[in-house]
Amino acid sequence: MYFDAASTAPLHPVARQALTAALDEGWADPARLYRSGRQARMLLDAARETVAAVLGCRPDEVSFTASGTQAVQLGLLGALTGNRRRGGHFVHSAVEHSSVLHVAERWGYPRPEAGGEGAGGEVSVAPVDRGGRVDPAAFAALLRPDTALAALQSANHEVGTVQPVGEVAARCAEAGVPLLVDAAQSAGRTDVPAGWSLLTASAHKWGGPAGVGVLAVRKGVRYVSPLPADEREGGRVPGYVNVPAIVAAAASLRAVRAEAERENARLHALVERIRTRVPRLVPEVEVVGDPVHRLPHIVTFSCLYVDGEVLLTELDRAGFAVSSGSSCTSSTLTPSHVLAAMGVLTEGNVRVSLPYGTAEADVERFLAVLPDLVAGVRAPLGLDLPAPEAAAEESLLVIDALGKRCPLPVIELAKRIGEVPPGGTVVVLADDEAARLDIPAWCGMRGQEYAGEAPAAEYGGDRGSAYLVLRRS
Repeated sequence: MYFDAASTAPLHPVARQALTAALDEGWADPARLYRSGRQARMLLDAARETVAAVLGCRPDEVSFTASGTQAVQLGLLGALTGNRRRGGHFVHSAVEHSSVLHVAERWGYPRPEAGGEGAGGEVSVAPVDRGGRVDPAAFAALLRPDTALAALQSANHEVGTVQPVGEVAARCAEAGVPLLVDAAQSAGRTDVPAGWSLLTASAHKWGGPAGVGVLAVRKGVRYVSPLPADEREGGRVPGYVNVPAIVAAAASLRAVRAEAERENARLHALVERIRTRVPRLVPEVEVVGDPVHRLPHIVTFSCLYVDGEVLLTELDRAGFAVSSGSSCTSSTLTPSHVLAAMGVLTEGNVRVSLPYGTAEADVERFLAVLPDLVAGVRAPLGLDLPAPEAAAEESLLVIDALGKRCPLPVIELAKRIGEVPPGGTVVVLADDEAARLDIPAWCGMRGQEYAGEAPAAEYGGDRGSAYLVLRRS
C-alpha cells in the first residue's frame, strides 16, 4: 500500500492519457512558426490557461519550471533581487521546505567585499506553535521597512498543518511586503489561499508527471531573474520546456480539482481514524501537527523508544510505503527541522499521506499490523519490563549515553529513571544532536520536568552535553 503521497503522488490516469497524446502532438519546439511548432504552442498555451484558472491568476503570470524546488528558488531569488532597493531583509517561517531554507542561508551570507560569499542580506525566522502553525501577529512583527520579501507555505509537507496564509498576506500587504506562498502540498487538493504575490507548486504532488514546477508572479511584483536572460517563459525560466509533461500536469490538476471536494472528505475521515486509533493501539505515541487546521490526507505520529528507520523497514516488509522526518532515518542523523521547530518528539516518526483512491480496507490493515510491528521493534530493548524501583535513596543518577544514537539516550532514560526517588535528578550524557530535542519532548509526554542542559564535563563526560531531568513521579 502506497501511503507516501506527500512525497510524490501516483500518476493520475488523466495525466497518463494526456501525456501519451501530447507526445504525439506536442513534441515540436513551441517557439517555431511551422505547423508542428504552432501545434505545440497551442497545447502549451492551453495548459498555461488551465493552471492559471485553478490558481486564480492570469495566464501570463504563470511560468513552468523543471521542479517545485526550482520554482521556489527562482521565485525567492528573483523577488529578493527585484526588491533590493527596499532592503535585504527576508522573513520566513521555521517550518518551510528545505528549498526555502537553502535560499535563506545563501541570502544571509556576508557580502563579497566583507570576505564572504553571497548577497549579504538578513534573515528573520518566525517560530511556530507545537502544532506547527505560525501566529500571524508574531510573523507580522518581524516585518520591517527594509523587508524585501516574506515566505510562508500554504501547508506543511511533514505534518500537514495548514498555515494562516490569508491573515499573514493581509499583514504583509499593509507593510508593502510581497509574500511568496509555497503551495506544493495543497495545490490541487484545496483552494489556493488569497493574497499571495508569488506562488509555487509542483505537479508530481497532485498526480502530474515529475519534472514540472509552477512559478506564478503577480503583475506589479518587482521581479528580476537571478539567471542570465532567456526569451522563454517570460524571461523567468531559461531553457526548453517539456510541453507533453506540462500538458499532462495541467490536465491532472484540472481533474483532481474536480474530484477534490468528494475525495478530500473521504480521506479526511480515514486520516481522522488513524489520528484517533493509533494512540489507543500503540502505547507511548504522540500524534503531531495541528488537529484542526490540517490537510485532509496527511497524519504524522512519533513513537517513543523506536528507531524510525527500523520501523519504516518493517512497515515496508508488511507492504506499506510511508516516510519519516525522524533523525534516525537521515544519513546525517540530523533531526527534522520541522519537528524540532515544533518542539515535538523527533524519534520514531512516521508520516502517512494517503493518495486519492485509498481504500478503507487498506487503512484498517495498516492499523491492524502497526501495533505488532512497533512492539517488535521495541522488544529487543527490554521495554516490556517494568521500570525498576529505586534501589537506594540516591537522588542523582548519571546515565552515560555518549556515542549512542537516537533513540538510545531516551530509551536509557526511560528504563532507569525509576532508580531515583521522586524529586531526584537524572543526568543523561549524550553527544547525539537529537537528544537536545527528544529528552525535553519525552519529559513533556511523561510528566517529568526537564531542568535544562549543562556541559558534560560537570558530570564526568569528556564530550557532548548533560541533560538534566527531575523525576516527578
